[in-house]
Amino acid sequence: MKKFRKVLDGLTTSSPVNIGGAPLCSSTAGTPTAAPTPREIEVVETLVSENFQICKTVRHGFPHQPTALAFDPVQKILAIGSRTGGVRILGRPGVDCYCQHDSGAAVLQLQFLINEGALVTACADDTLHLWNLRQKRPAILHSLKFNRECITFCHLPFQSKWLYVGTERGNTHIVNIESFVLSGYVIMWNKAIELSTKTHPGPVVHLSDSPRDEGKLLIGFESGTVVQWDLRAKKADFRIYYDEAIHSVSWHHEGKQFMCSHSDGSLTTWSLRNTAKPFQVTFPHGKTQRDGRKPESCKPILKVDYKTTRNSEPFIIFSGGLSYDKANRRPTLTIMHGKSITALEMDHPIVEFLTLCETPYANEVQEPYAVAVLLEKDFIVVDLTQSNYPIFENPYPMDIHESPVTCTAYFADCPPEIIPVLYSIGAKHKKQGYSHKEWPVSGGTWTLGAQTYPEIIITGHADGSIKFWDASAITLQMLYKLKTSKVFEKPKVGDGRVAELVEEDPFAVQMVSWCPQSRLLCVVGISAHVILYRFSRHDATTEITALEVRLQCDVEEPISPSETDANTGLLDASLHSPQHPPGSPGSATPDSVRDSIPCLRVKNRPIRMPPGYQADLVVQLLWVDGEPPQQITSLDINSAYSLLALGNCNGLVVVDYLQKNVLLCMSTLELYGSNDPYQRLTRSPRKSRQFAAGLTELTDNQVSLELDRSRSPTSESRENSFSRSRSSSVSSIDRETKEAVTVLRFMESYAHKVDAVPSACLWVGTSLGVVLVIALSIPTDEEERLEEPVTVMPSGTVLTIKGSVLTFGSLDCNGSLVSIPYEVWRDPHAPEDPDCPRRRKLVNFSPSTSQDTPGEGHLAVVCSEKQAKVFFMPAQTCLYVHHITETSFVLRADVVSVYNSVCLACFCANGHVMMLSLPSLRPLLDVNFLPLTDMRIARTFCFAEGGQALYLSSPTEIQRIAYSQDMCDSLQEMLGELFTPVETPEAQNKGFLKGFFGGNAQTFDREELFGEAAAGKASRSLAQHIPGQGGLEGMKAAAGGVVGDLARARMAAEERGQRLGELEERTALMMSSAEMFSKHAHELMLKCKDKKWYQF
Repeated sequence: MKKFRKVLDGLTTSSPVNIGGAPLCSSTAGTPTAAPTPREIEVVETLVSENFQICKTVRHGFPHQPTALAFDPVQKILAIGSRTGGVRILGRPGVDCYCQHDSGAAVLQLQFLINEGALVTACADDTLHLWNLRQKRPAILHSLKFNRECITFCHLPFQSKWLYVGTERGNTHIVNIESFVLSGYVIMWNKAIELSTKTHPGPVVHLSDSPRDEGKLLIGFESGTVVQWDLRAKKADFRIYYDEAIHSVSWHHEGKQFMCSHSDGSLTTWSLRNTAKPFQVTFPHGKTQRDGRKPESCKPILKVDYKTTRNSEPFIIFSGGLSYDKANRRPTLTIMHGKSITALEMDHPIVEFLTLCETPYANEVQEPYAVAVLLEKDFIVVDLTQSNYPIFENPYPMDIHESPVTCTAYFADCPPEIIPVLYSIGAKHKKQGYSHKEWPVSGGTWTLGAQTYPEIIITGHADGSIKFWDASAITLQMLYKLKTSKVFEKPKVGDGRVAELVEEDPFAVQMVSWCPQSRLLCVVGISAHVILYRFSRHDATTEITALEVRLQCDVEEPISPSETDANTGLLDASLHSPQHPPGSPGSATPDSVRDSIPCLRVKNRPIRMPPGYQADLVVQLLWVDGEPPQQITSLDINSAYSLLALGNCNGLVVVDYLQKNVLLCMSTLELYGSNDPYQRLTRSPRKSRQFAAGLTELTDNQVSLELDRSRSPTSESRENSFSRSRSSSVSSIDRETKEAVTVLRFMESYAHKVDAVPSACLWVGTSLGVVLVIALSIPTDEEERLEEPVTVMPSGTVLTIKGSVLTFGSLDCNGSLVSIPYEVWRDPHAPEDPDCPRRRKLVNFSPSTSQDTPGEGHLAVVCSEKQAKVFFMPAQTCLYVHHITETSFVLRADVVSVYNSVCLACFCANGHVMMLSLPSLRPLLDVNFLPLTDMRIARTFCFAEGGQALYLSSPTEIQRIAYSQDMCDSLQEMLGELFTPVETPEAQNKGFLKGFFGGNAQTFDREELFGEAAAGKASRSLAQHIPGQGGLEGMKAAAGGVVGDLARARMAAEERGQRLGELEERTALMMSSAEMFSKHAHELMLKCKDKKWYQF
């Protein structure tokens, strides 16, 4: 605990502060400076650096660019690999873990060590990794880097410690999973095929052991060659040569036949009795020729599964194979069961699918019950037990990207009743027709953590939809969905006014403002519109009020105050001419030029609105002289004042949503009055078309800096840091010097220096680093509020800061956060009760409520992209200033509550996350945490109360992070367990006759074949073993875990059981032989003991 006083006893030399609040002598970067004030403010700051630590907590959404899929049928957990090296492991709801390979190489294949709590990943950099899943944060225990060959396929038999690895050269290597080293046993491609074969068989595309005999390995080569290799005899049992390339192979559980899928859309079935040709060739989607010729070729069948059932025909499930004659057909998963063929059309291309079966044993009847299908942008599970094949309801939030996410908002510690209310409304609109069975991926365990409170995440989307998510206890579940497009008429094809503004997604959401207490929701759209929603439990039929606002200003070049003397002769009073009001003669334009029309048409008829959020008011900016309206860059709403404010690069608009009228519509220049700190020059006339790149282009390659706000003159450094990917057109637009309104905040404050008590104010921040205070005069009586006008007047108060203003905050003189006043929610469409008339209930937080003496003032926190300042109001004195960064700029800043105190949280474009104490602006945390790799992170990063934040890590995933030490410490408790001790199901008893005539007659000891004693060591140059950085917990779990030791001992005993039995028999035989030898030797001694040496 440290006490800060404004009068620092000789520690800091005070510097005079000018009227605007900017110190004349700036401090060194990173060092807060103090300025004298007329009074002494004593603030006890409790936050210290030890309170902060930053870490990633959990990732929600669909894995971006998925590449691989695996399932553990005993543990019932699922793994998805991605192109960027990520691995998501999913179990029951709440069990969701994200792992990342340091190399970032794409994950080619995943293999679970079934019921062992481990996972093998094969990556595109030809490296195998062994992950330990017996801890909440999985870690790599071993890695094996292949140096001379590229990995193409892996296969790990059930309950085996030997992994088969096929390569691009056609060779098959064997890896010991326990030690993660190569065996000296290698199946070379030239030994697998016949010597007379003149061509290379191609890469290995399939490996599997025979269900009848584990000593037989089936190797599939891309060219169409299939070889069954006898591991004991080290030779091929048979070879199959087929004309079409092979994509996959699947065994019948009895091991007497197998099925192959080919590049011509055919399925071939082969019997081990006759491998000369397939006994069945089918083209499931091919047209049968009338003359009996071979059906026309179809698209490749990329994978086939051949699964048997006890009481019905086998299932043949495959992806692809459609005919070429039908263009634009959607990707299809085909299920053949008996004579029925069902084609399930998918919304996205199929990446991989797995058939989920009751047994993990390959030589038993499989009994498939579901198919897990991994699509490029979705994940579904199909129920095979019902004839119509319904899908299971997915408990994971895999549809965050249903429409591209364009903005996010994060609210922690919400009112507890808001989540059940939103869920009950949203549940009425859920899709129907799901399978009635439970979600089959049900592994792991998860319990509700101790530190839980209601959290809500709001996402805005390109199609104009808004989604509310329950984010409590590190989970994510959708509560409610709202479609803002229903407010407008559908744009007609060829409607030029929309096409010029934004060709696609005219309803895309730019930002949202939500008040959880009053349940008011404001949505800003890309077509320069704002929609105000009220929440009601009852449906209603109402007409939406539309306010059209004409907001324009002349483009002028600002000159800094230091340049005033050199340019005094260039100034003219005409530069401050106001805009033409709507409908004035000065706004008249030719008929061919669009003027005074909105981009979208609001429905002008009564609309029936279901319970939930119902549109009440739409504010639209209009076209002016053929120019589309500029996009809205800032928004704020206050339910206690019943006011709405919005701004863009042209100016500011204040709306009274109770009386539904516009109170203020001014250009930024007019807000200054005579207190403009800049003197401006008229620029050469040039039309400034709006830059409308669209909010949906948030791809990994886009590093555009269009941050929904105009650029300040101080942003040259950011030009340099992003010059590699910024086009000349974007750079030229950034040089526009219109002064945009970048942040708005309604609060109780002091509009003038002479004010004795705080009053309602609107704080305005601009892109040129100027803070303006707008005075508000609001009637206090409820009836007068509905009839009397609200007065909005610029106060003349001007504060300055370096860089574009990002956020405001208000503290009382004790350093506590002053909350924003709000109105308690009441249902606007609830039935009237004559005995209890409804009245507004306001909750007001005045800066003086915590002081003994009213009117003592408050501390105003202002943060820009370069600096942070703390002003004392109403004196407007700058108490502290901190230079946050010189080489980069701040993207997001918020005043947040943590540890019952308050601090300033900043996220910079160079990836640094910073925490500054308040009010002293003392650095508490500075971590290079998140490099800004694309625009998506900049647009979606947001802080929340209580030490949490989030951003969109990919177009489909939300990454949540914690920046408080307590939250990081409790994370281990909050995460779910991936591994739970489960007994491995016993293999079925086949019966005497079946086991005698068709069973596995020989036991197969892989250790005897692949161990170092028999096979020797592999070449060191072939692969390099890399010890994993699993950490202490991982090493303990790997080396000293009792469960792991028992599991490995059980596996070894099962593999060597027969061998131990034979050894026991041999030992008994040797003992018997030894006894016989001892007896004969004794008899011989007695016979010969009396003979002389010469008698022999």
